[in-house]
Amino acid sequence: MAIEHADVLRAAHLARLGLKDDAEAHGYVDDLTHILEMVDRLQAVDTEGVAPLSHPLDATQRLRPDEVTESNQRETFQACAPATTEGLYLVPRVVE
Repeated sequence: MAIEHADVLRAAHLARLGLKDDAEAHGYVDDLTHILEMVDRLQAVDTEGVAPLSHPLDATQRLRPDEVTESNQRETFQACAPATTEGLYLVPRVVE
């Protein structure tokens, strides 16, 4: 897919990007052309039978044990609340 000068100017307008001059837009034409050529090369690669990966590296996440590290402080936190019941905060109804 070929990118032309007018395509860059239109994309810059739609993205609300301010290009200083035509030389800057011409540089973007070359950059975008190289990017699209690379995408075309990637799409040409045969990936039949290749399983998708969740991560490019064969690594596992180190997990910590799921243990309680703090004591229950619900009563302390709810002591300053205007209204609570059965461990829940009561708030005024805002939607009818």
